[in-house]
Amino acid sequence: MKAKHQRLTLALLAVAAVIGAGLLALSALKDQAAFFYAPGDVAKAAPPVGRGVRLGGMVQQGSIKRQPDGVSIAFVVTDGAATVPVTFRGVTPDLFREGSGVVAEGQFNADRSFTASNLLAKHDERYMPPQAVKAAGGTMHETKTLER
Repeated sequence: MKAKHQRLTLALLAVAAVIGAGLLALSALKDQAAFFYAPGDVAKAAPPVGRGVRLGGMVQQGSIKRQPDGVSIAFVVTDGAATVPVTFRGVTPDLFREGSGVVAEGQFNADRSFTASNLLAKHDERYMPPQAVKAAGGTMHETKTLER
C-alpha cells in the first residue's frame, strides 16, 4: 500500500473515531439533560409527564403553605403570565421565600402540577449575604432590601 493511501486510511479512521466518540457522549448526556420550563410554557403546551425537567420563575406572594409534617411545602411558581402549583418535600434553601426566584427540579404530573425533588433559590446581582451585612454594621431589614 502506498504512503498516500495509508495517510488517507488513517485520516478516515480518525474522523470515524471522533464522530463515534461524539455520538457516545451525546447518547450518555441525553438522559442527564433537564429541560427548562417557565409557567407560561406550561400554559401554552402540555408538559412532559413523569420526565425530569426544571421549572423556573418567581414564588408567588402568599402562596407558601407548610404542611404539618414539617418537611413538606406547597407553593406556586409564576412568571407573570401563568402559574404552576408545586409541591416539595425536604429542606428548602435559605434564600427560598415568597417573591424570590426559584428553579425547581422534578417532574410534571398529569394535572399540570409539579413535584419538585430539589429547589434552587435564585438572587439578583445585588445580593449580599446576611453575614456581610452584619459585618458592615447593617441589619437584617437592610439585607432584605438589598436582595430585591
